[in-house]
Amino acid sequence: MTTASVGALLRTWRERRGISQLELAGRADSSSRHISFVENGRSRPSEEMVLRLADHLDVPVRERNALLLAAGYAPRYAHTPLDAPAMGALRAGMEQLLTGYEPYPALVVDGTYTVVAANRGIAMLLEGVPEDLLEPPLNAMRLTLHPRGLAPRIRNLRQWRGHLLAQMERQIALARSEPLRALYEEVAAYPLPPEPEPEPGPGAHRPGGPDDGEVPVPYFALPLLIEHDGHVLSFVSSISTFNTPLDVTVAELAIETFLPADPATVKYLRSLGP
Repeated sequence: MTTASVGALLRTWRERRGISQLELAGRADSSSRHISFVENGRSRPSEEMVLRLADHLDVPVRERNALLLAAGYAPRYAHTPLDAPAMGALRAGMEQLLTGYEPYPALVVDGTYTVVAANRGIAMLLEGVPEDLLEPPLNAMRLTLHPRGLAPRIRNLRQWRGHLLAQMERQIALARSEPLRALYEEVAAYPLPPEPEPEPGPGAHRPGGPDDGEVPVPYFALPLLIEHDGHVLSFVSSISTFNTPLDVTVAELAIETFLPADPATVKYLRSLGP
């Protein structure tokens, strides 16, 4: 590839981040003149400069390899399969984390929401989902929003769907991922129920099944309200990623945990036993 190719890629990332050449130069300890020369192909950036600019532009690890290749350098970041022996410690650590979080749901997904690991709390939520939707590879977005998946059980589907689609939109804006865009277009086209389902009032809901009482519970984040065996469970989710990843596979992994948002959900999950 020519140096113009890396310049065009860097300009695209800079414009996507809404950063001027002058601002980027200041962050990268360079000059706007040099940044301009790199972007228009008049100057070939060093390998160190490519990585420095990529860091200040928050370019995903996978795309940093693409920048290096475009500039004529070897990729810096490995792309190790998750089932490789070198990933043994990582797999063991994730499994320990997921198991330790039970009975609450937790799972690990890759950059396109393919489920790579999940605990028994997730399996509980998926009870009754049609077998054809559970054939691997499982996709968390597809399972959640599909009209034959979890969607009919989600009490605040419109709110939760909007949250998930907005999350995907942010990821698409941050990374040039055609598979992610294709997934977004698929799940965004899933039909919604013909009539709006009841949604919780601002700041509170009445949790659980008929025996859970009528005490309003304040929310500190948008909850997922989902039915299971006649009970309405309430969760808020948290997503964790790995700090300073040096491998494409690791960089694209995300651990999502679902924290019970009310005492009734805690009581019900613990009642299910080990």
